[in-house]
Amino acid sequence: MKNTFLTITIIFATIINSGAQDSDDLFKSNAGIKLGYNLAAVSFDGDTETGQRHAFHLGFYGESFLSEAIALQIEVLYSQQGYELQDNGGTFTQKLDYINLPVSLKLYPSENFFLEVGPQAGIAISHKEKFDSNFGLFDTSQEFDPSNFDWGFNFGGGFKTNSGASIGVRYHLGMGEVYDEGSPQNRVWQFYLGFDF
Repeated sequence: MKNTFLTITIIFATIINSGAQDSDDLFKSNAGIKLGYNLAAVSFDGDTETGQRHAFHLGFYGESFLSEAIALQIEVLYSQQGYELQDNGGTFTQKLDYINLPVSLKLYPSENFFLEVGPQAGIAISHKEKFDSNFGLFDTSQEFDPSNFDWGFNFGGGFKTNSGASIGVRYHLGMGEVYDEGSPQNRVWQFYLGFDF
């Protein structure tokens, strides 16, 4: 775990350093903080999708412009994911939290509007499963053994002001399997705000 956090710290320091070095260029690079709301679910066998867990994400980003209309953005995010299943017997909730490392190619068709696409790798840092029977006697809390690694692709878009504040939406299409059975894969809608330093 120490090696993981050391790697993340080095990546973040590199992002900030590259943003500072390019600040005088024609296409200004930047770094900032972002936070937002997650609607997280899991798709089983590519057919059925669970109910959504309402959660949040928080992290840092570095954006480097490759041209006037194209930028590369690297992020380090803490993201609460998982899913929720409800039936007459109660509610089953899986809480699965990640440190995610998205890399996005951002296209600016206009000065302030952007589209983004790119891969993402994630490391699971905590997990917990809970069944709420709506009757305390039958409530249970149990830990399973999900995969420690997740990966997939992100698609999204948003609006960024000249002052560096941004608002956007992103969809994460998970390709890694959360568990061995049923081929469950993460599906996450993220609605976020970003602020340049």
